[in-house]
Amino acid sequence: MPIDPAKAVAAPPVRTPAVWDAHAVRLYHLALGAGARETDPRELRYVYEGHERGLTVLPTFGVVAGGTGGVGFQVFDHPGIDVDLASVLHGGQEITVHRPLPAAARGTAVTRVTAVHDKGRAAVVVQESVLLGEDGAPLLAQRNEIFVRGGGGFGGDRGPARRTPAPDRAPDLVLELPTLRQQALLYRLTGDWNPLHADPATARRAGYDRPVLHGLCTFGMAVKAVTDRLYDGDAGAVTGCRTRFAGVFFPGETLRLRLWSTDGGHLLTATAADRDDAPVLTDALVTGR
Repeated sequence: MPIDPAKAVAAPPVRTPAVWDAHAVRLYHLALGAGARETDPRELRYVYEGHERGLTVLPTFGVVAGGTGGVGFQVFDHPGIDVDLASVLHGGQEITVHRPLPAAARGTAVTRVTAVHDKGRAAVVVQESVLLGEDGAPLLAQRNEIFVRGGGGFGGDRGPARRTPAPDRAPDLVLELPTLRQQALLYRLTGDWNPLHADPATARRAGYDRPVLHGLCTFGMAVKAVTDRLYDGDAGAVTGCRTRFAGVFFPGETLRLRLWSTDGGHLLTATAADRDDAPVLTDALVTGR
């Protein structure tokens, strides 16, 4: 059995060093497409440490802080979890910001599996992780859901339905974000080495004709776009964000965002503009002050 739910949930939290510097932050932002307008001060704040306002750090950087393949993604080394990476998809991600992330720190991630849901033919492993700063206080908390094909059928609970549907009206803003054909190869340098994003043979084994872009890359692009357009580039104003990964996105395609501003935050969806608006991100929300 690839997943032992009881063993996974009963395992003690895992403490992982998360050390990063301005180089890692700049690389992350470049992997999201920052700096495409290389002389624009609004872009330089993400990639140039000498910017007059200092180096901006998006809260989504927290998912790769330390270069460990994603803070909160120690699931693949967790007791009770033994899965083939080709059978794994990222189902959902949620980030709660306690304090703005510094451009450099020696932090610690404390991660545990909180649930394993039985979806029939698949399982969903839920992990929660807190990223602590050098002072031991939380910087941000994360909740992610890992969808494991073939891991279900053990008679467990299906889990709650977490939906944030878009309003039944035209979006307030539509943005189109182009991507590079090599963007997955660039993004994996932040620490996510899953061959699904680089190796054609692995991609075919997973049912795709070529490697796919990381879901966290498309999510980071979306949060950056909201930060730029609706928070004047002030990443410190973002208090939280979440999404469900609804479909694959291929490097080189154009990501189309539809945004609705509500009292509860900025709702968004993302689709692949090149494939008849095939869903990529749904049930997404960015909140701020």
